[in-house]
Amino acid sequence: MSSGSETQQIHRVEMPHEYAGQRIDVALSGLFPGLSRSRIQAAIKEGGVDVDGRRCRRNKDRVSGGELITMRLVTRPEVSWRAQALALNVVYSDQDVIVVNKPPGLVCHPAAGNPDGTLVNALLHYAPELATLPRAGLVHRLDKDTSGLLVVARSLLAHQRLVTQLQQRCMTRQYCAVVYGTVTGSGTVTAPIARHPVDRQRMAVVKGGRYAVTHYHCSERLGPVSRLRIRLETGRTHQIRVHMAHIRHPVVGDPVYGGRRALARSVDERLRRLLAAFPRQALHAERLVFNHPRNHEAMIFHAPLPEDMLALLAGVRETGDHG
Repeated sequence: MSSGSETQQIHRVEMPHEYAGQRIDVALSGLFPGLSRSRIQAAIKEGGVDVDGRRCRRNKDRVSGGELITMRLVTRPEVSWRAQALALNVVYSDQDVIVVNKPPGLVCHPAAGNPDGTLVNALLHYAPELATLPRAGLVHRLDKDTSGLLVVARSLLAHQRLVTQLQQRCMTRQYCAVVYGTVTGSGTVTAPIARHPVDRQRMAVVKGGRYAVTHYHCSERLGPVSRLRIRLETGRTHQIRVHMAHIRHPVVGDPVYGGRRALARSVDERLRRLLAAFPRQALHAERLVFNHPRNHEAMIFHAPLPEDMLALLAGVRETGDHG
């Protein structure tokens, strides 16, 4: 993998009043979803964050809202990440961005337990210059077993502008989900998300957690399950899965947040087996809209449902007339 050289990004933003009272590292990770909290904490420790012109040294300092934040991030190549010639479904590519359709089962970036064979390894083979960018250009992520569209930046300028679009909530990320229960009409879930207080491997709705908003609309009712169109306003870890479980409509196939829910005795046995056998959360990022970071043109992409979700829906419909 190319060694690259150190580069610096400078972010300037006014702290929204909705973050008042939060730790500065938590608030900044909310404002910049493309950056990990550990990376922001490192920047604070290294003196790379100013608040109203004064150096911030402590992650636990609280924000009041309205402060002018300047954050300087030094980007060093991820030397442990290597390029691999893996299958990659590129939907669109130019000198600034890459849009990919991620299959289910593919981890986004290397981590403990998944040192290679990830989307990032494939991207580094496709575009070696990504080695010099934060997280190899990934602006947002999808869970391992969630399929669908992702945008990747190919330059520091593109990365900064796409992260800003996420921060300002003007990037549209729409999903298709199959959830348990009968959902009627449309709704919005506004509930803060943080690590589960007991099981640290899970996320949960937690008082004092990070602000999170999910909009949903029922596009098809299928007896004991419903097909939803979901739009993210914020992008917290496992947000859709946590919010759907919170309103008692967990995503079918979700092994962590209740997607193996018990069904009523009246449910057809074929349908019962079909739902129980679905091997992943039935969640697909089907539509992505953003402004091109160079010319600001609206970029609109759509990824059709993968074969496993199409088969799931077809199987549910075959069990009877669900209206």
